Amino acid sequence: MSFVSELVARAKKKPQRIVLPEGTEERTLTAADRILAEGVADLTLLGKKDEIMAVAEKLGLKHIEKATIIDPAESLQKEEYAQLLYELRKKKGLTLEQAREKVLDPLYYGCLMIKNGDADGQLAGARNTTGNVLRPALQIIKTAPGITCVSGALVLLTKYPEYGRNGIIVVGDVAVTPVPDADQLAQIAVCTARTARAVAGFEDPKVAMLSFSTKGSAQHEVVDKVVAALSKARTIDPTLEIDGELQADAALVPSVGSSKAPGSKIAGHADTLIFPNLEVGNIGYKLVQRLGGAEAIGPILQGIARPVNDLSRGCSVDDVYAMIAITANQAIAAKEA
Repeated sequence: MSFVSELVARAKKKPQRIVLPEGTEERTLTAADRILAEGVADLTLLGKKDEIMAVAEKLGLKHIEKATIIDPAESLQKEEYAQLLYELRKKKGLTLEQAREKVLDPLYYGCLMIKNGDADGQLAGARNTTGNVLRPALQIIKTAPGITCVSGALVLLTKYPEYGRNGIIVVGDVAVTPVPDADQLAQIAVCTARTARAVAGFEDPKVAMLSFSTKGSAQHEVVDKVVAALSKARTIDPTLEIDGELQADAALVPSVGSSKAPGSKIAGHADTLIFPNLEVGNIGYKLVQRLGGAEAIGPILQGIARPVNDLSRGCSVDDVYAMIAITANQAIAAKEA
């Protein structure tokens, strides 16, 4: 069974309510039709029903009517949501009239559905920028308890089963925080481990804090930051199986790990890798993807109290399909936490 098939199978067992604010976007609708046909999730499409159904008819989609379709401008709950948004943001200067305007924005409406308990997760970004997707999520849903920074993880499906978890490796941050401080890096480690459990299905992720140094082999302030982050991550989650600082080969290759970090339970066996900054993370995963032939799934946003994910505007139908399943799996994990 493929990785995406496993995601879908887990999602089907506990169908979640996922909102798709870009209700007339063709790739989103095509993926939604497949999700509905297979019973992977309960979907809410935001937009005018006649426009959504016209696109569905043009594309030859047969299952869109199984979705709940809501036009925020016509919604019976728009005033309730406006009041909710006003209460959440009035200390920031938002007026009730401004809240009523923002509720008409599907990205805000979807996040208010989640905040109000009417949905479990949201996926957008095929038409919207990351900033537009994240802004309402952070204003309305906010970050998870104990977490102050949002980050992004990837699942790398490599061709080398001897590494990670049968060739599957989860990495972060690759999407959001350019230069995390020690506190943020610790949070990224904890959140990436949570993503490894929720999305990759790792019951006991083995987390490596990466660096150009292994256990003091080099001295530099950026190494000190990784060491400090390791200590902070253990404080946030004392049950976490984590070690560092480790070079990438020491983290992944058993013989190198035992040589460079003898006694470490993580060295040589890591399946979840934490990059010291976004620059390293972005370069690293793209090299693995292009030169090593790995498939990269994500980025998967993490650190938000309930799952809100961001698509690339260049995404494919398969990308949207996989990300709906990922969002559903995150929602299941959030409820079970």
